[in-house]
Amino acid sequence: MFRFFKSKRRERAVKKVKSGDGHALKPFRFYEILYRSLFYINLHEDDEEKHTYAVHINYFDENESIDLYRDGKHHAKASTPAVFPVPGGVIEAAATTYGLKRIHYITEDEREFVLSPDRRSAEGLRMRFDAKFPEISAIIGKLAIFILLVSLILGLPQLASLISEIPFIAERFGSFDSPIILPSWVNTTLLIAGAIAAIERALTLKNHWLIDMETSWWDD
Repeated sequence: MFRFFKSKRRERAVKKVKSGDGHALKPFRFYEILYRSLFYINLHEDDEEKHTYAVHINYFDENESIDLYRDGKHHAKASTPAVFPVPGGVIEAAATTYGLKRIHYITEDEREFVLSPDRRSAEGLRMRFDAKFPEISAIIGKLAIFILLVSLILGLPQLASLISEIPFIAERFGSFDSPIILPSWVNTTLLIAGAIAAIERALTLKNHWLIDMETSWWDD
C-alpha cells in the first residue's frame, strides 16, 4: 500500500517537470558555497554510453526550482520536491530552508543511491571532512541531533501555547498554558543553535520526521 501511494506521488511530481532550454551548466565557484548545491551521477543509456547527469539547486531562486543537466546541458527543471525521469529510474530532489534533505537516484527496483556532491560545494567539503576526520564528524552529527531534540522538547509546548492564544482557536478549543516558559535569550539561543544543527543535517543529507520536525515547520 505504501509503495502504491509513493508511486502515485512520483507520477504527480513527474508531471511538473518541464523540458530544459539547453544552456550550459556553470562550473561551481568557491564563493557560491552559501547558496548553491551541485550533485552528479553517471548513468548508462540505451546507446550503452555513460552520460553525466547533474542536479543544480540555487537557494536564492524565488521559484524554488531544481535544474537537471545532462552532459553539461540543461535537460529539465521542476519545483521542489522534484522527480526527474532518467535512465533506469528517477532522481528525487527536495530542498528545505536549510539545504537539501533528499538527492537520490531511485532505480526501477527501488534501490536508492545518493548522488555525489561537487567537491567544492558545502556538501562536498562536509563529505571530505567526514572522510578525513570520521570520529569528529560523528560527534558533530550526534550533537546536531541532540540540539534539535532539545529544541523540539522545549519549544513545542511554548509554540502550542502561542497558537492557543489565537482568538479563533481559543474560542473553540480553549487556551493552553505551557509548563515550560524560557527567557527570550534562551529561546533565541536555541533558535540559532537549531538553525546551525539543521544546516549540519542538510549538509550530510540527514532527515528524520521526528528529529527534523521543528525545522520542517518552515517548509510546510
